[in-house]
Formats: sequence, C-alpha cells, structure tokens
Amino acid sequence: MRKLIAFDEDTFDKLKQLGRDRMATFQELADEAFADLLKKHGIPIDLRAALRKSVRLDDASDKAPPRRKAKKAR
Repeated sequence: MRKLIAFDEDTFDKLKQLGRDRMATFQELADEAFADLLKKHGIPIDLRAALRKSVRLDDASDKAPPRRKAKKAR
C-alpha cells in the first residue's frame, strides 16, 4: 500500500544522507522506523510475533501464584 508522507526539507535531507551512509533505501529506513515504533508500543509486527506474544500471555496467566486464604482475626 502506498501512502504519501510529508517531511520538512531539513528532515528529508538528513534521511537521504542517513540512507546514503548506511547504503539503505528510503523504504528500508521507513520499514525500520515503523517496526521500532510498533515494538515500542508492544504491537506485534507479523504473525509469528503475534503468536509468541499470545503464548507468553497465556503462560503468564497459567503460572499465576495461587491466592492465599485470609487469616481469621482472633
């Protein structure tokens, strides 16, 4: 899917230079940036990551410590 994104001229120049320095395309820089943003917010990027997150959540709820019974006051 294609989307149009606007950058100010200074930011775009710096992104072009970063792409040249790393020998990466603008698309590769954008993919990396958006993947990092999703990871920061805990959103899985692909199906494999989503399944791993789902399994971790299930394991965490299964291994919750049992509740202790409240002691009666004397």
